[in-house]
Amino acid sequence: MIHSIYSNKDAFLRELVSNASDALDKLRLEAYRDKDLSVDTDDLHIDLVVDKQARTLTVRDNGIGMTRDDVVRLIGTIAKSGTAEFLRQAREAQDAAGAQDLIGQFGVGFYASFMVADKVTLLTRYAGEAEGTRWESSGEGTYTIEPVADAPQGTSVVLHLKAADAEEQMPDYTEAWKLREVVKRYSDFITHPIRMEVDKPGAGEDEPKTEVQTLNSMKALWARPASEVGEEEYAEFYRHIANDWAEPLKTVQMSAEGTFEYQALLFIPSHAPLDLFMRDANRGIQLYVKRVFIMDDCESLIPEYLRFVKGVVDAADLSLNVSRETLQQDRQIQLIRRRLVKKVLATVKELRGQDAEKYKTFWSEFGKAVKEGLVQDADNRDAILEICSFDSTLDPEQQTSLRGYVERMKDGQQHIYYMTGDNRAVIENSPHLEAFRAKGYEVLVLTDPIDEMWVDAVPEFDGKKFQSIAKGQVDLDEAKDEQKQEQFKDFLGWMSEALKDTVKEVRLSSRLTTSPACVVGDADDLAPNLEKMYRAMGHELPKVKRILELNPDHELVSSLRAAHEARPEDEGLAETASLLHDLAVLAEGGELPDSARFIRLVSGRLRGSLPS
Repeated sequence: MIHSIYSNKDAFLRELVSNASDALDKLRLEAYRDKDLSVDTDDLHIDLVVDKQARTLTVRDNGIGMTRDDVVRLIGTIAKSGTAEFLRQAREAQDAAGAQDLIGQFGVGFYASFMVADKVTLLTRYAGEAEGTRWESSGEGTYTIEPVADAPQGTSVVLHLKAADAEEQMPDYTEAWKLREVVKRYSDFITHPIRMEVDKPGAGEDEPKTEVQTLNSMKALWARPASEVGEEEYAEFYRHIANDWAEPLKTVQMSAEGTFEYQALLFIPSHAPLDLFMRDANRGIQLYVKRVFIMDDCESLIPEYLRFVKGVVDAADLSLNVSRETLQQDRQIQLIRRRLVKKVLATVKELRGQDAEKYKTFWSEFGKAVKEGLVQDADNRDAILEICSFDSTLDPEQQTSLRGYVERMKDGQQHIYYMTGDNRAVIENSPHLEAFRAKGYEVLVLTDPIDEMWVDAVPEFDGKKFQSIAKGQVDLDEAKDEQKQEQFKDFLGWMSEALKDTVKEVRLSSRLTTSPACVVGDADDLAPNLEKMYRAMGHELPKVKRILELNPDHELVSSLRAAHEARPEDEGLAETASLLHDLAVLAEGGELPDSARFIRLVSGRLRGSLPS
C-alpha cells in the first residue's frame, strides 16, 4: 500500500522529520496556552541517530509527544484495520478532498518508514504525563503496544533498516552523506534544527572523534519580512533554485492569511532559458507544505505562458501526500495560482512604469511567451494586454504599448490597425500599408508566430476593436466613388470569372495608392501565415480563396480594363489578369501555388517585349 503512494524511498525521512517538526510546533503552542505546563522550549530540535552495526536509524524530537490513545488512533489504525480496509475506504472517497482526509486519518506518512525498514519501534511520551508508550510493528498488519515508565518527553522512531540494494534501488540510510542529501533536498527550510553526530575529519588523538552538525539551513527566505533580507540573499537563493548564474530581474514576495494560508517567493529571471519554447521543458514552481519540500516543478501553480517564473510556494493546509493529479483539482492550489498570476502581471506593469530598461529586458526575453496568455488565459487578458509591447509604423526603433497607441489615435479613428507577417521588411513594403501611410495612420507590426493566433482571440482593447489592414473592408472615411464602381462593373465581373479558381472575388480597393493590386482575406478568413503553420503541423485544411483588390487609378489596371473593352475575346488578357494576381501575392511576401507557371508567363512577356 505504501509503495502505491510514494514513488521515492527518500520520502520516508521527509515524512518523519515533518511529523517531528509539527510536534515541536505543537509543544511551543501548548506551552503558550497552558502556563502550568512544565516543559522546556528553549532548545526544540530533531536528532538523527545512526547505528551502523545494528543498522538502525532513529528520528527523535523533544516535542509534544503522544498519549497511548493518540498512538492507537494515529499510528495503529492502519495495522488494526488492515491494508485492504484502508484501500477500500480510499477508493470510496470519490473526490480528491475525501481521499486526502483518509490519508491524514490513517497516518500514512509515518508508514512510509516500512519502505526502508523491516521493523519500526516508536517510543513516545506526551508533555505533562508521567508514563510513555512503546509501539512496535513489522508492517504486516499487527503491532504491539506497552507502557514505558521512563520514556523521555517527545517521540523517537527507530527504523530497523533493510539491507542496501542497488538493484532494488534501496540506498544505505546509515551513510551520513545520504541523510545529509535527503534533509537538504526535502527539509532544508524546517524552522527547527535537524542535528546529527558525524565523524570529525582531521581530529587529533586528544580531540573528540565526532561532532554534532546541523543539517538544515532553517533559512526560509519567503517567511522573513522583505526588510530583513538583503538583495544578495535573494539572488543567492534564486541561483540555487533556478540553477542560473545570473541575478534575477525582479523579486516578488507575497503571503496570504485567512481561510487558507500560503507564502510565496517568486523570481522573474533576467534572461530566457534555452528550453523556453521546447515542449518537454521543465516548468513550474517548487511547492512546500509547512516548509517541507513536496515537488520541484508544480505546473498547477503557474500557467504555461508564465513558465519562466521561478520560485517557491509554501502552503499551510495541503497534505504532504499530494500528487500532481490531485493538485490539478485542488481548490486551494487554484486560488493560489490565480493570485500568483495577478501578482506577476501587476509586478511587470509596475516595472514598465518604474524601470524602462528592466521592462525592455523582460519583454525582449519573455514577450513571445507572455503573448501566449492572450490565447490561453481569457480571465487575465486585459492585464496581459496592458503589459504587452509591439512594433509599429510610428518608430522602427521604439516599441509601443496599446495604451500609447490608443492615446495617439486620430480623430474619428475607430480601430486599432495591425498587420501580421514574417518580418518587418515584408510588412513595411506591403501594398496594404499604402493608404494608411498616406493618411498618417499608425499600424502595429506583428511578426511573432503567436501574433497570428491572439489577434483572432482578442476582440478589443479599451473599447477599440483590432482590425487587420489585410482582411475585410477597410473604411478610411473615404466617400465611395459610385461612378468608378459603375465604370469597372463589367471589368470586375470578367476578372472574377477569369480568376474563379484562384480568388473569391475581385473588387476595387480603398487601401492602395501606388500599387496596382493586393490580395486580402475576408474578415473571418484564416490568415495565410496561420494557414501555413497549421499545414506544417499536418492539419488538413480546405483551400482558402482570398479577394483581389484593384487600384482603379493605376495605369496597369486602367490599361487592362481598356484592353478588355476593346478586345473582350482576347485570351491573352486572362494571362495578364493572372499575372496581376500573382504579383499581388508576391508583394505581400506570399508564396505562389505554381511558381513555374508564373516564370513561364513572365519570360514569355519579356521575350515578346524585345525587338526581333
